[in-house]
Amino acid sequence: MASKPFACAFALALSCTVSPLALAQDALPDDDGNADIVVTAQRREQSLLDVPLAVTALGGDSLAERGITNSAQLGDAVPNLQINSPYGNTQPNFSLRGIGVANEYNSNQASPVGVYLDDVYLAPRTSHGMGLFDLDRIEVLRGPQGTLFGRNTTGGAVNFITKKPDLSGSNGYLQLGYANFDTFTAQGAAETTLSEDKLGLRVAANYAKGDGQIRNVFPGGRDAASTDTLQGRVALRAKPAETLDITLRAYGGRDRGTQAAVHGLGAFRTGLGFFEINENRVGVNRTDAWGFSANVSLELSDTLSLTSITSYDGGSQNLQQAADGAPLDILDINWRSQYRQFSEELRANYDGNGVSFVGGLFYGWDSNITDNTFNLPLPPAGGFFQHYRQVRNSYAVFGQADIDLADKLVLTLGARYTHDTSRYGDAHANLFIGAVGAAQTPIATTVPCAGVAGTCAYDPTARFALSDKNDALTGRVALSYTFDSGTLVYASYNRGYRAGAVNGGGYTSSAGIGYIKPERVNAYEVGIKGRAGGRLLTYAASAFYYDYTNQQLQDTRAGPVSFLVNAPKSEVYGLELETTLRSVDGLRIDASLGLLHSKYKQLTLQGANLSGNDLPFAPRMTAQFGFEWDMADVGGGTLTFAPNMAYSSRQFFSPFNEDNAPGTGQINSELQQGANARVNAALSWASDAITVRVFANNLFNRKLYGYGLDLRGAGFPYNFLVPAAPRTYGASIRYSF
Repeated sequence: MASKPFACAFALALSCTVSPLALAQDALPDDDGNADIVVTAQRREQSLLDVPLAVTALGGDSLAERGITNSAQLGDAVPNLQINSPYGNTQPNFSLRGIGVANEYNSNQASPVGVYLDDVYLAPRTSHGMGLFDLDRIEVLRGPQGTLFGRNTTGGAVNFITKKPDLSGSNGYLQLGYANFDTFTAQGAAETTLSEDKLGLRVAANYAKGDGQIRNVFPGGRDAASTDTLQGRVALRAKPAETLDITLRAYGGRDRGTQAAVHGLGAFRTGLGFFEINENRVGVNRTDAWGFSANVSLELSDTLSLTSITSYDGGSQNLQQAADGAPLDILDINWRSQYRQFSEELRANYDGNGVSFVGGLFYGWDSNITDNTFNLPLPPAGGFFQHYRQVRNSYAVFGQADIDLADKLVLTLGARYTHDTSRYGDAHANLFIGAVGAAQTPIATTVPCAGVAGTCAYDPTARFALSDKNDALTGRVALSYTFDSGTLVYASYNRGYRAGAVNGGGYTSSAGIGYIKPERVNAYEVGIKGRAGGRLLTYAASAFYYDYTNQQLQDTRAGPVSFLVNAPKSEVYGLELETTLRSVDGLRIDASLGLLHSKYKQLTLQGANLSGNDLPFAPRMTAQFGFEWDMADVGGGTLTFAPNMAYSSRQFFSPFNEDNAPGTGQINSELQQGANARVNAALSWASDAITVRVFANNLFNRKLYGYGLDLRGAGFPYNFLVPAAPRTYGASIRYSF
């Protein structure tokens, strides 16, 4: 039972946040201290302090000051959020409060942390690795969001909200930058009002190009982890009547950077520094993403409005990955997928007579066509080719009501019914002869084939297909109370769900391809948030307990053969605390703390009993601390110093932690990153129109791993480890108009 730790956690939250200064409180200030931070975490506009959820909201200026330019860096600013990937910034894996894709790396799996762009759910994980530019804010909702967000949000949701036209005047900015590794950056936006209060247009773009951050000593070889991105976005907003508001958005982007560095075969790491590799085939990560959306809001009365959000998105990935970290062709993979998705959400908002209600209908469709090639050290040279098409459909009806039981006492009741279907079809795989990049000669069919790879004759017409469907009832029950001082306390129960999945890594045999059970989370949470001492202090604290069942994991076995399996039972609980202190004018201090306990209560992989092990990518403690200090007024502008630190305790990259499966060559103790702290710092001078900024990220050049995968258990003589970025530094100048 976890009731005692849970109670202790909440008691600590109360002791840290409730003080005699909690008297007359104003609205939570924005980055300038002037107004409320308005969020839409409950699908309606509310002050951040009025939302009975654990939410972190980051404005565009805050992201810049923290040195966050890509979604993969958000873990430095949000408690109990980890972001990792075997592909660098491409296809990031979000893990919130220990809930993530764990050791799963295949592109067909849905993230258990839902990622949204302007309220549009993004199904393909490749599109999650976006550059951050011209944003209004980012909202990170921790805990299951099974009612209003719904689809595949057992861990939480991340909503990237872009700027839209204000319908008044014109504005914009242009920013140019240069950093080490010969990195040039440029971004900008321009907005014009075509008809005052009626029609406006905003266009934004982002570009970055730089050399590889990890030096490759192989003669003529590419350096790893280079930057080459280009993104654009356009928004057209029309308000033909006071009650009708229409926003049309289109975006597109591409990435052509080199693959993430790999520390692999140890024999070829002799004499190398941490940020060096010896690799003959550093590939290029080619990704594309684009999409269109229409957000139409109609006010039917003072209390009732309708909103329709329609979207169509697509993209592709072509990742060339040398996964051996050596000048040998031991494991070279070409990951290729094409994506399409469509979604429609129609919802109604009602606010009156002591009730606030949000409800509606949702439909989503997405497809993934995958063609992967795995070159292995087979005699003679060869490997496996894999193809499949996955199509998923999701239908949902949902509603949530906030009911005033008494003055300042609110009961929240919400429910969502979801019907998901999935079809895995046109699947075929074969064993072939052929060197890396050369023509392939198929010699045996492996899918469909239930036997050992190579035992089924090659049949070019053979196909494998299966389908599945899931139904789920999720929901929310919460009770919140707002004191006269403005302090909000709440207690809630949330149920989250992630649809069942099929093994996208099954290419050596069809025996390992089958649907597994959906994930489910029963989450209990208590929290408090408010202000103390007028504008002196803002705070938010929460304590939570999760009953987590059927986490979806990869079980990689010698062959190499991958099985997608369920971890039957897990337990997660912890505490989070976020504070902002404004002790004097010109000084803002931000701090946060995340404490996490995550354990498998039942799990067996490869014959090893892993019950009691930590969940992967779930450090027991994370902390962030930073400040913004307006040091002096110089030359008509303000000089500001803004350092920040992000700390993480040890985290494991594998459910095995430091255990090894019997009869294997595993050394799973390699698959972890010890406790560490990363420091970023920025110094800027800003006037009304000009901002000059110098920065350094990973200031002390900490040598850290961001991802690790067990390959020894699959029969390879090494594990797969990805180093995080080294120190980067540079300067930028921004002109606003």
